[in-house]
Amino acid sequence: MCRKMAISAEHIRTLHSYEINILRALERLMRRYQWVPLDVIERSVGLSESEVMFRLGRLMEKGMVRYDTVPYEGYSLIFGGYDSLALSSLATKGSVRALGCIIGEGKESVVYEGLGLGAVALKFHHVGQRSFQSVRLNREYMPQHIHCPWIFASKHSAEREFLALKTLHPHVHVPLPVDLNRHVVVMEFIQGVTLNQAIVEEPEELREEIIQEIRNAYRQGIVHADFSEFNIMAGEQGCTIIDWPQWIGTDHPNAAAVLSHDLENILGYFFRKYKLSYNLGDTLECVTS
Repeated sequence: MCRKMAISAEHIRTLHSYEINILRALERLMRRYQWVPLDVIERSVGLSESEVMFRLGRLMEKGMVRYDTVPYEGYSLIFGGYDSLALSSLATKGSVRALGCIIGEGKESVVYEGLGLGAVALKFHHVGQRSFQSVRLNREYMPQHIHCPWIFASKHSAEREFLALKTLHPHVHVPLPVDLNRHVVVMEFIQGVTLNQAIVEEPEELREEIIQEIRNAYRQGIVHADFSEFNIMAGEQGCTIIDWPQWIGTDHPNAAAVLSHDLENILGYFFRKYKLSYNLGDTLECVTS
């Protein structure tokens, strides 16, 4: 189902060059500041206080920047602004020519349909928007002891997913990766629905196809690490595995346990819905041998 866009193309088109420079300055400065002081922004962009204040006001009206006085006065880039920077860069490169409506949304991402050279999907990683501390604790690749704002957590998550897609395609049925900018992954648009919504006429055959995809990924040195019926697209083209930011390498100390959990998730789904019995040990050996 296609839902109304949350990103305003009009807001992005009407951004003044000064406003784009302020957004980029905030992006850079948030590596050092949780809230960037006004005087620091002024020095960074080389504009007068009145001009910077006017432009920040417009950016706040557009939902791209936030102001707070706790723990001190300052400004912060928020997802509206970060989304706009990424989209502007992708449009300049020609990777994205038009943005459509929302076609999927999870706890840590929003997916839009779009148009590039052909139909594409744009996945905006929004890591930590709802539970950043929980994400940080549960993701090994997230720095634990340094300043790591959500924008860089989201960017790193997107980079990991893009790397996985590049590594796996075409050996595994995953979306073709097209481009990456900041926290946005542009990829091939996949027709179909997630497995939990699909009507499957031959479930045993599909289950074996999915196990083979897991095996192919393992041969490329990758374990999905978040595998379930919600991360499999089913359509006329067969199954396509999506959502790879949490992947781990097969050389990871916990790879065997994580792979076993992935397999149990999907085998358990087919058992619950289609009463297909399974032997986890045999399946694990099949994947890893």
